[in-house]
Amino acid sequence: MLKSLLIKDYMTADHLAFNPEMDVLTAVHQLLEHHLTGAPVVDAAGHLVGFFSEKDGLRVALNASYYEQPGGPVGQYMTRELKTLDASSSMADAIELFVANHFHCYPVLSEGRLVGQLSRRDALKALEKLW
Repeated sequence: MLKSLLIKDYMTADHLAFNPEMDVLTAVHQLLEHHLTGAPVVDAAGHLVGFFSEKDGLRVALNASYYEQPGGPVGQYMTRELKTLDASSSMADAIELFVANHFHCYPVLSEGRLVGQLSRRDALKALEKLW
């Protein structure tokens, strides 16, 4: 039954996204404001180029503390090596990734374009509907 649930039906389609030039302090503020653990980073053409997470924000805080560098662009701190989900994949595939990795959310692509993101919470909501 879990394989019949599709990621596109449970992902957050109206997602927050950053650009690599955005100031990290602004990005951290937006994550907190939207109650998110992270958000995709896209270039001017809308292509996914990274992901900025709470962990990346903590790295910014350490740099500010140790090196007195109070910020910088998101592109300097974002994670570049990404795992993504396809919108047409099953929730079973997504849950396998969540269990196997430490990530709290994944960017969701359709035909190579960013269309949303799926969080652990989104996956649990899908399971709740199934049960």
